[in-house]
Amino acid sequence: MPDKATTLGELRASGYTPLTIREEIRNNLINKIQKGEDLFPGIIGFDDSVIPQLENAILAGQDIILLGERGQAKSRLIRHMISLLDEEIPVMHRCELNCNPLQPICAECKATLAADGDDTEVAWLHRDERYSEKLATPDITVADLIGEVDPIKVAEGRYLSDELTIHYGLIPRTNRGIFCINELPDLSERIQVSLFNLMQERDIQIKGYRIMLPLDVFLVSTANPEDYTNRGRIITPLKDRYGAQIRTHYPRSLDDEMGIVEQEYSHFDDTQSRVRVPEYMKEVIAEVTALARRSPDINQRSGVSLRVSIANYETILSAAFKRSLRHNEPASPRVSDLPAIVASTTGKIEMESVEEGREYKVIDDLVKKAVLNTFGRYYQARQFADLTERFEDGLLIETGNDKPSSDYMSGFAGMGEACELIKEIEQSDDPAAIASAVEFILEGLHLNRRLNCDRVGGQYIYSG
Repeated sequence: MPDKATTLGELRASGYTPLTIREEIRNNLINKIQKGEDLFPGIIGFDDSVIPQLENAILAGQDIILLGERGQAKSRLIRHMISLLDEEIPVMHRCELNCNPLQPICAECKATLAADGDDTEVAWLHRDERYSEKLATPDITVADLIGEVDPIKVAEGRYLSDELTIHYGLIPRTNRGIFCINELPDLSERIQVSLFNLMQERDIQIKGYRIMLPLDVFLVSTANPEDYTNRGRIITPLKDRYGAQIRTHYPRSLDDEMGIVEQEYSHFDDTQSRVRVPEYMKEVIAEVTALARRSPDINQRSGVSLRVSIANYETILSAAFKRSLRHNEPASPRVSDLPAIVASTTGKIEMESVEEGREYKVIDDLVKKAVLNTFGRYYQARQFADLTERFEDGLLIETGNDKPSSDYMSGFAGMGEACELIKEIEQSDDPAAIASAVEFILEGLHLNRRLNCDRVGGQYIYSG
């Protein structure tokens, strides 16, 4: 609207037609679909699964619950729905319930409208102010979400039955907007019951007084399947009131996992300028997480979050950057940097009945399997018959996370035909990249039982 109305009279003259929150979101979704716009930019891996179900629920005008393990972008999906709201809507000036000037719902706004008529002041509310979110915790009260009688207003002389004595909670204050409850099962049953009328009849009750307040709220929630289905912590009548239950999931391919990691990890300019990560090392990091999601040693009910991949990627970047600082040279992450991801992995996974202190062994096994699987996507061990013969004849190569890249060049020169095979994964002449490729191939051959490897601290000694 080029010239925004400042009074009710101007708003009427502009021809403004109010829409419910569901109509508004639905219309904007229809427009985006017709224009072929990206509905949820930055959300990777849900195009053929979650997003179509989300679109169906919005087009049907249904309240939604997103069901998935931790780290599956549930909150991010919901926050992206803000883009489906109009950029601005008119509201009654200084109204805490964002009342529509043409159809106010609270007593105070109705009184203002009766007194001022077309001169009633109109304000404009931006879409970013129409979204509220609450993380469910056991200590949340009905007053937090719905509202409570304000004793100060009572002390000022109002009656308890007077609507003006109410201090409204988060949900009424999100009237004409989107309200999200994260981890819904953590709400106590008493609080869940308080949501019944809000979701079905669209009114609220406070302190035994039924106040007919036709709130217009689009309610979206998230939950972990373990809490939602196994523990029975969402009461059945509340489940029944959600129109759509949509199951999220972890990335179904390494490409999706790596795409999310590259989008989400913490970027630092100094690291970017000194460290280059080869594709196969990115695959190793994603493969570690993929294997963890299938490991019997890890509690799968809690899930293995995408944050594991992101944190591990940041860790190997840091290890390479540290080496770059020490030797004043560019760097690339190496296989010998991978033990560092133990620190960034252990706090994000829950072990399944393994003795204390065995976490390192579980993660080390995952790393080895990840390197082996990634190596197998690029090479077959028999391609390196010439190199393994050289080791049998006495070749010895020492690698390590603190060795400068220049130390690898002499060993690289002695690898014979393997030098050409290395070019399949590293075409540059960058010593740091070559050092990383050498370690990857040597470790791949060791894990394929073609080479022996002795580890001493951060040093790896490969022999025939």
